[in-house]
Amino acid sequence: MPEPVVAGAELTCSFGAAPTALVVLPEARVFIEERPAATIMDHEPLVNIPTFGMCTSPANPAVEAATAAAMGVLTPAPCLPQTEAPWVPGAPTVLIGGLPALNNGSVCMCMFGGSISIGFAGAVRTQVP
Repeated sequence: MPEPVVAGAELTCSFGAAPTALVVLPEARVFIEERPAATIMDHEPLVNIPTFGMCTSPANPAVEAATAAAMGVLTPAPCLPQTEAPWVPGAPTVLIGGLPALNNGSVCMCMFGGSISIGFAGAVRTQVP
């Protein structure tokens, strides 16, 4: 059974150099294991999803420019996540502040082609259907 995602959950990006921690603002005032619970709408770049260090996606204009400057050798550039769509699929039967809860099987897509996944949900004693 999936685990609910809370503030501090570990996120990884398929094009990112390092994992990062999910930031969840305690707006809904729902806490799971003493941490704010996340919803599918906690996808805002640099608000909820911090940088993954360096980006290696050829679709990222900064990587494209750095690669061109290096004579075609793929050159990473600083990561600035571009996540415009919410996490999918979430847990539609569990609502937090009227929105589906985020679970550890959800993914969020970056406009530069990266797939952001949840490596560690942060909650270890609670499960969601």
